[in-house]
Amino acid sequence: MAAPGPGEYFNVGSHVSCLTCLGQRLQGEVVAFDYPSKMLTLKCARPAVNPNLSDVMLVNLAYVSEVDIITDRAETPPPLASLNFNKLVNRARAEKEDKLSLAYAVSAGVSVEGQQLFQTIHKTIKECKWQEKNIIVMDDVVISPPYQVDNCKGKEGSALSHVRKIVEKHFRDVEGQISVQHSQQAQHTQDSTLSS
Repeated sequence: MAAPGPGEYFNVGSHVSCLTCLGQRLQGEVVAFDYPSKMLTLKCARPAVNPNLSDVMLVNLAYVSEVDIITDRAETPPPLASLNFNKLVNRARAEKEDKLSLAYAVSAGVSVEGQQLFQTIHKTIKECKWQEKNIIVMDDVVISPPYQVDNCKGKEGSALSHVRKIVEKHFRDVEGQISVQHSQQAQHTQDSTLSS
């Protein structure tokens, strides 16, 4: 393969403008460029949404009719930010535990309502696990089927009170969602009847 000619290679950190075959103008900073596949990665600003956010676009130069280098960066790009490997491992472990917990609930025959309540509690209190069909929160509170406020048992105190409030709010929110769905369905049915 021959060495890239002028305008065929893009330095990381350069700013370029591309016109795609669909007539879309893309402009941004070069994040990466792969010469053999002619793939260009651009970081495009989103000032209208948030000046601190960017879109990352993969551009196949085979489908670009025009490329202009706005500013070329010849110096070596700054080193990539290092990754916190321990944080990534811990996040992966937590995600795996969450998925296994959900799989356990499904295989144990826990109702959809129980699974949804577990997810709601787990968002607030990470010390939440299954024991057969019961939800155990902080090893202090047990919520048994059908998972209502009255089914929350444990030593009276702040933990039990807090869990009861979460359960109560969860079912209030679910009822609110159901009533919104019913009113939307009723409106849809009414609109369908009127248009017939």
